[in-house]
Amino acid sequence: MTAGLLDAVRLRLAEDGGEPTPARVAAALRAQGRLLGDAEVLGVVAALRSELVGVGPLEPLLADPDVTDILVNAPDQVWIDRGHGLERSDVSFPDTAAVRRLAQRLATTAGRRLDDARPWVDARLPDGTRLHAVLPPVVVGSPCLSLRVVRARAFTLAELVTAGTLDPDTVALLRALLDARLSFMISGGTGSGKTTLLSTLLGLVDPAARIVLAEDSAELRPDHPHVVRLETRPANQEGAGRVTLRDLVRQALRMRPDRLVVGEVRGSEVTDLLAALNTGHEGGCGTVHANTAADVPARLEALGSTAGLDRAALHSQLAAALSVVVHLARDSCGRRRVAEIHVLQRTADGLVVTVPALLRDARGRVERGPGWQRLTALCTAGAS
Repeated sequence: MTAGLLDAVRLRLAEDGGEPTPARVAAALRAQGRLLGDAEVLGVVAALRSELVGVGPLEPLLADPDVTDILVNAPDQVWIDRGHGLERSDVSFPDTAAVRRLAQRLATTAGRRLDDARPWVDARLPDGTRLHAVLPPVVVGSPCLSLRVVRARAFTLAELVTAGTLDPDTVALLRALLDARLSFMISGGTGSGKTTLLSTLLGLVDPAARIVLAEDSAELRPDHPHVVRLETRPANQEGAGRVTLRDLVRQALRMRPDRLVVGEVRGSEVTDLLAALNTGHEGGCGTVHANTAADVPARLEALGSTAGLDRAALHSQLAAALSVVVHLARDSCGRRRVAEIHVLQRTADGLVVTVPALLRDARGRVERGPGWQRLTALCTAGAS
């Protein structure tokens, strides 16, 4: 089936305003002077449906349960990540116009606008997939499309151990951390597995506890019986109706949370989260982008400054609010692992620093750091 014939059928259906049913496709083919068998007609139907209501050539990639990211750089440059680093796929688009059509249709599906006046979009599709797209001339050459696939369920601890993200000793330590209701942050770079690990850990929380999630994009899927999920909302075309993550954190505090979770701390909401963790909301947690666990205090300090919180005030709240940082790293092969677990400690000058309690290298070798005794003491005290 040639691209020209598909275009002709697509145009005929658009003129008639009909869905690509087998009967309509067969009629459109006859109008082009083509008579095809049932199998060929059904093939055209599948191709058109995939383009009109699916993700076109990307359908088989999204159907692969191992694919976590799909990146379209050009019609003939589609990359995927199956958890072992980026690899080029054999999927391709007919031309840049096809990439643009798909990007714009997906943006419309997410209730967003994508055109020359607004040449980029960051949104969540109805199935939870995270969409980011950029159109020329902001991006040179072809429109770029990025899809972050959200699993329908959280990984189990056993699956994370098999994948090398965790080892049995680290699993036991994280269980103790949760049982002690210690507040913690999971840090790491983009694609390091922060959301994956947090979803898994939330599934270990006491089933009787009420978990309230506040997320910019609903990606957490904890296997837990009592979860309330809140998601931000962008402004409409008139610029009204925006709901920020800070708004959600404030609303979550009024919803009687046993565990308050911020999917990703990325702005002024850090002040409300720290305030909540200082007022009896034990066991709160979230994720934050940082290069190392030791960088987390500075990262939170920078985020707090966006809300007008000065350095001394931020560190004062941080010292009482947060107990542990769990840091994820991703090696050159794409494998994700818990590389560091630090405890927080306030220094003589009032600033907060992190102290290594557990270090785990790429070979899985574990070393206890100077913060180990403090971490075990916190877990013991919290569990008693």
